[in-house]
Amino acid sequence: MPLKLPTFSDEEQVTFYPAYGYWDGTNWKVPLRAWVHEPRALVENVIARVAKSLGGLDAAEIANFKTRLADFVADDESGEKVVFKFDQDPDGEEYRVQAADGGFPDSEWNGLIEGFITLPEVRVQKLLLSQKSLDNRLTYRAVSPEHRGVGRIQLLAPQGRSIISDIDDTIKITEILAGAKIVIRNTFFRDFAAVPGMAKMYRAFKDAAFHYVSGSPYQLFRPLAEFLLKTATGFPEGTFHMKTVRTNLLSAASWEDLQNLIGEEATFNQKVAQISEIITRFPGRKFILIGDSGEKDPEVYREMQEKFPKQVEEIRLRDLNLARLQGMTIIP
Repeated sequence: MPLKLPTFSDEEQVTFYPAYGYWDGTNWKVPLRAWVHEPRALVENVIARVAKSLGGLDAAEIANFKTRLADFVADDESGEKVVFKFDQDPDGEEYRVQAADGGFPDSEWNGLIEGFITLPEVRVQKLLLSQKSLDNRLTYRAVSPEHRGVGRIQLLAPQGRSIISDIDDTIKITEILAGAKIVIRNTFFRDFAAVPGMAKMYRAFKDAAFHYVSGSPYQLFRPLAEFLLKTATGFPEGTFHMKTVRTNLLSAASWEDLQNLIGEEATFNQKVAQISEIITRFPGRKFILIGDSGEKDPEVYREMQEKFPKQVEEIRLRDLNLARLQGMTIIP
């Protein structure tokens, strides 16, 4: 069963971002990220002003804007204790996200909870059997009072092939090189459009795991995931690794995030860190890195190739045939 994305009308929603589990030699370890929030009504006169400033927006584009802006203006819920259970769990065991220091944190100022859970192999096999899972994926849901949210975990074997993919201008048309105004229209107003042929190429990777690593902020996760995973688009289910932009201005970290939102250097550092973490956790897997030449994907992927020469088996890039792409496979 594919990931069921939460609706925007739910109150006190917990967004569980799609996760993977890796074998650490003793147990399955699952890094988890959750966001606790409530929807907040958008001010209509603000929307009207934005529409007027851009000019020529139709009703569908204004509706897109409202949907895609929703998580940027949502009310972060701090101090929330989030408890969840696996579906069809015969033991009914409750879980909380555990931090690196061993504690079980509540949501912080920006509604975020980050950490991991640990699952013994016997437990995993019981859950896979009870959920009748054929693809090593498990579903779970929030059970703490006033919380709603469903999450998915894919347990990845130590060996195999993984695809790490950019999103903007790699599988979704964003037109970053066309300038900020076009990027804003394609990101917030226009219907998302898939890059032709990419979904078919991705589906041809049989039994591969997918990780979507993007410089877009996590506030765009829900509309992006809905677009990529819907039947008409047809991209494979995978995990999402995006840019953290906390919006609670009472938090010092929020100001740092806002400063780092724009700029290729911030995206370069973010992608290098996130991709390195994934590859390091799977020393026995091979990786294909797929991106485009519009921003820093060639430089990011080259660094990964140099850092993990035995694991990065191929780099594929689409669009511009520049000198910096020498030695990489160009996607027409």
